Amino acid sequence: QVQLVESGGGLVQAGGSLRLSCAASGRTFSSYAMGWFRQAPGKEREFVATINWSGTNTYYADSVKGRFTISRDNAKNTVYLQMNSLKPEDTAVYYCGSGTYYLSLDVFGSWGQGTQVTVSS
Repeated sequence: QVQLVESGGGLVQAGGSLRLSCAASGRTFSSYAMGWFRQAPGKEREFVATINWSGTNTYYADSVKGRFTISRDNAKNTVYLQMNSLKPEDTAVYYCGSGTYYLSLDVFGSWGQGTQVTVSS
């Protein structure tokens, strides 16, 4: 199991950019798939992007494809989410999680505390 701490959220105008980071503790970080999920007020948590253990394969929700990029640095035990061309509908608390396989979204867990992203119009 890894423990996760997200950072990098904030308030940004529509069209702007933010870069989220998720720092993981534990020596087994590089053996896990990692992912970003988000939860808007009154809605369920939804998938945003995942990445496999080595960083060679990624998977994106249609709503963010072409605007967001997930990456990881296993030497730093960190996963990132670069968010460009932000829209008001991207407003949510963003969580990072770990999983066994980057395409198996249902088994992602070990959530961090989340970081708030607010996009103003």
